[in-house]
Amino acid sequence: MRTRIKICGLTREVDVDAAVEAGADALGFVLYPKSPRAVALARAEALVARLPPFVTPVLLFVNASPGEVHAAAQALPQALLQFHGDETPEQCQAAGRPFLRAARMAPGFDLLDFAQRFRAASALLLDAHVDGYGGGGKAFDWSLIPPSVPSPVVLSGGLKPSNVTEGVLRVRPFAVDVSSGVESAKGVKNAVLMRRFCKAVRDADSDLARL
Repeated sequence: MRTRIKICGLTREVDVDAAVEAGADALGFVLYPKSPRAVALARAEALVARLPPFVTPVLLFVNASPGEVHAAAQALPQALLQFHGDETPEQCQAAGRPFLRAARMAPGFDLLDFAQRFRAASALLLDAHVDGYGGGGKAFDWSLIPPSVPSPVVLSGGLKPSNVTEGVLRVRPFAVDVSSGVESAKGVKNAVLMRRFCKAVRDADSDLARL
């Protein structure tokens, strides 16, 4: 099994091109105005237009209105949706599109119950629980992940080239997600770090294949 790679928070053409060249399977575009990595829908459309076939765009929302979600889904019908706020299962499903649901991991959080509630999700993205929304570049305790999550898991939160190999080996997720761990500044990706990150994931896959 090959671990999929999602690089999130793209804002510049040069970074989109570098992420694709590095080997990312999916690129995330933040449609949350309060984020330092936010892009307007028109800007997301222009960036997504650069993607080759088989690289999936992902649109990230935080408590967006149904109208905003619908408009984005209509503008970019090939995109996967990602809900990172307080959205209910019904709100996530309202657009009738495949989606990821972020789970904010902390001691006492019942991921199995969460997975049952959001069983329509294509995958659960596990991030650190911090003030506000998003993981803030913080890692969480991977031992909080139960061994039998009934949905595909996307490991997120504080990942970077130096720790993603360990994350893949320990958690064995369907995919990994990175944003600040491959940046030179907020919203400005570093091509070298993206290449190192993708290589570290592939190294972990090679290690798993030998087990």
